[in-house]
Amino acid sequence: MSSYIIYHNPRCSKSRQTLALLEEHGIAPEIVLYLQTPPNAATLRKLVRQLGLAHPHALLRTGEAEYADAGLSEKSSAAAVIDAMVTYPKLIERPIVVHGERAVLGRPPENVLALLDH
Repeated sequence: MSSYIIYHNPRCSKSRQTLALLEEHGIAPEIVLYLQTPPNAATLRKLVRQLGLAHPHALLRTGEAEYADAGLSEKSSAAAVIDAMVTYPKLIERPIVVHGERAVLGRPPENVLALLDH
């Protein structure tokens, strides 16, 4: 079986629900506690590509205070957004589940079902 990775925040209910859903399907993913071990810029660019997002801004939690602290807006460059997510990992929307070269955002948690091997 191929490996799964979840970028997880245990304090987030959607993240906990997504992890539980994976476990219900017999999947024990590698858990990346991204607030403690933030992904680097290259990893974030890869996640944006795997998620099929046109711009990394779509991966931001814009309601966080760090969004304003970083001076971000919808017009921010991709590089500025990636740099802000490296500096402020709290800005990264969660959870992200990766399987092979594909990734989905676990909002809602059922989104991860699209990654399951059949």
